[in-house]
Amino acid sequence: MRILGIDPGLRNMGWGLIEKHGSRLSFIGCGVVNSAGDDLAERLLSLHHGLTEVLRAYAPETAAVEQTFVNKDAVATLKLGQARGIALLVPAQFGLGVAEYAPNKVKKTVVGVGHASKDQIKHMVKMQLPSADVSKADAADALAIAICHAHHHRYAAMTLARTGS
Repeated sequence: MRILGIDPGLRNMGWGLIEKHGSRLSFIGCGVVNSAGDDLAERLLSLHHGLTEVLRAYAPETAAVEQTFVNKDAVATLKLGQARGIALLVPAQFGLGVAEYAPNKVKKTVVGVGHASKDQIKHMVKMQLPSADVSKADAADALAIAICHAHHHRYAAMTLARTGS
C-alpha cells in the first residue's frame, strides 16, 4: 500500500510517501510544496497545484494529514486550517481516503513520546526509513504522518466505517 503523509502549512506543505508491505516500510519520496503569490487565494492555489502534481507523479493509495492544533494566534490558526483544507481536498479529488492524526499521536507512534522534538522525529524517521532525506523538517514530519498511518490505518478505517464520517 502506498501511503502519502501530508504536513499542512500555508508557506510550506510537507509531503512524504512510503510503501507498506506487511510490516515492512519503504521510502518512496518526500519534499515540500512551497506556496507562491502575494495574497491568500494565490498561495492556496499554488499549494493545490503543487500537491496535485505530487499525487499525479506518485499515485498513492491512501493519505493521512496532521490535525491542526489551536494556538494563541487565532488568525494564524485559521490560515493553517485553510491550508489543511487543501491537504484534505486534493487526495479526495483523486478518490483517496484521508485519515487525520493529532500531532501527539504521530509523535507517540514514531518516537514513543507524545511531546517529541523535531530532532527526535527526524532521527526516528531516519531509523525507520534509512534512505529518506530528512533534511527538511516539513518533509520529515510528513513521513512521520505516513508512518503513523501505516501503523494505525486499519483502526482509522474501522472508526470511519462505524461513524459514517
